[in-house]
Amino acid sequence: MSAAELVAEGVTLTAGARRLVRDVSLTARPGEVIGLVGPNGSGKSSLLRAVYRVLRPDAGHVRVDGADVWSSPVRRLARTLAAVVQESGADFDLSVREVVAMGRTPHKRLLDGDTAEDARLIERALEAVDAAGLGDRPFDRLSGGERQRVLIARALTQQPSLLVLDEPTNHLDVRHQLDVLGHLRALPATVLLALHDLNLAAYYCDRLYVLRDGEVTASGPPAEVLTPRLLAEVYGVTAEVAVHPRTGAPQVTFLPSGTAGPRAAGPRAGGPDRSGS
Repeated sequence: MSAAELVAEGVTLTAGARRLVRDVSLTARPGEVIGLVGPNGSGKSSLLRAVYRVLRPDAGHVRVDGADVWSSPVRRLARTLAAVVQESGADFDLSVREVVAMGRTPHKRLLDGDTAEDARLIERALEAVDAAGLGDRPFDRLSGGERQRVLIARALTQQPSLLVLDEPTNHLDVRHQLDVLGHLRALPATVLLALHDLNLAAYYCDRLYVLRDGEVTASGPPAEVLTPRLLAEVYGVTAEVAVHPRTGAPQVTFLPSGTAGPRAAGPRAGGPDRSGS
């Protein structure tokens, strides 16, 4: 498996009279982790759907290693690109191991059975998302977080050169958020993912594309993109951005509305004075 190059050029998407994405261009070089960030409704999920071939662009192109994804045979594309969507809508009547094994389908001919190599890849993917103990459990009996980890394992088993994920940390607790993103960071693949958590995006992504109202507002390394001014303009919030003393990554702290400066120590305004005086 080698990392692929993703290039989106001038992508525009509409739904009826509504414009979802307007003239968006994006590049993910081989091996990069690229983050899409922006408020709800900014076009992140729509853009990802154009990449993994669910929403056909009204204008523009999406290419993986130079091949237009909308012109590529589905089976061939599935050997290169894997996707983990935000809401799969799937309620498989299968075991966890059987769901993860579905990731091997693009690499098989009709009626081919699982091989020892398939079994090894399946178990390795389950271990990567801390789901090795779930293999025999019914998928439809899992919690939301467990399902998310299993669907990520299915994508890993596909061994893609390009992995596209829409909010992969959804439903996950803090430990599993860090584990999953750390594993994605270490993959020999190109990764494009939408994230709401800006601090996770700042730490794990090489570059960010900030979307607002379907357009790219800013792009570049997290330290250049995540500024108080941009966060105020795009998210409508007051924030401070500092360099984390241990990781060196930007660290965003959001402040309550109306905050003018550091909160003074002592009793909260209007609260009881417990000083004993």
